[in-house]
Amino acid sequence: QLQFVESGGGLVQPGGSLRLACAASGSTLDYSAIGWFRQAPGKEREGVSCISRTGGWTNYANSVKGRFTISIDNTKNTVYLQMNNLKPEDTAIYYCAASRSRYYSGSLQSNDYVYWGQGTQVTVST
Repeated sequence: QLQFVESGGGLVQPGGSLRLACAASGSTLDYSAIGWFRQAPGKEREGVSCISRTGGWTNYANSVKGRFTISIDNTKNTVYLQMNNLKPEDTAIYYCAASRSRYYSGSLQSNDYVYWGQGTQVTVST
């Protein structure tokens, strides 16, 4: 079974940057992709980005394309989310999770993911 621990959240001004980390432990070879999701107060959880275990395939939500970059370091069993040009609407709790699928699909649907971490808070505000 996989376990994830997210870190790197915090308070940042609009236009600023943060790098989130999702550290995996357990059966780290038993997933096809890792996804980042976020949930703002009063809103449903939404997919932000996902990456295949090899790092060769990525997908992004339209709202973050050109601003966020996902990457994976398999030597550290860690997936990163570099977030640049942050906006107030990026404020949310950010979670990572593993794809249920045996093969990479690029899905950003939360129902397609399991083994959720506890999340890390990102607040973009002046």
